[in-house]
Amino acid sequence: MIVAFSVTPLGVGEDVGEYVADAVRVVRESGLPHRTDAMFTSIEGEWDEVMDVVKRAVAAVEARAPRVSLVLKADIRPGVTDGLTSKVETVERYLAQ
Repeated sequence: MIVAFSVTPLGVGEDVGEYVADAVRVVRESGLPHRTDAMFTSIEGEWDEVMDVVKRAVAAVEARAPRVSLVLKADIRPGVTDGLTSKVETVERYLAQ
């Protein structure tokens, strides 16, 4: 499964990069395949391990912010691995035609 999620601290002002970095650090330390862009972090793995990482990422931000917003989108497709790479490669292959 691939989960794309965004954790946003609320009530801490406009500059939230420091708080978001706390969440991304949890993802990177998880050892699961992941990518971070300007809007979301995507992580790939089994349901329980991915959701555990999301929960810990939220907790890392929650420890420093009075309120946290979580946006999550999941692609649940049993048997598929390396979806983070293969899905992008498929699109790039079509673009190259």
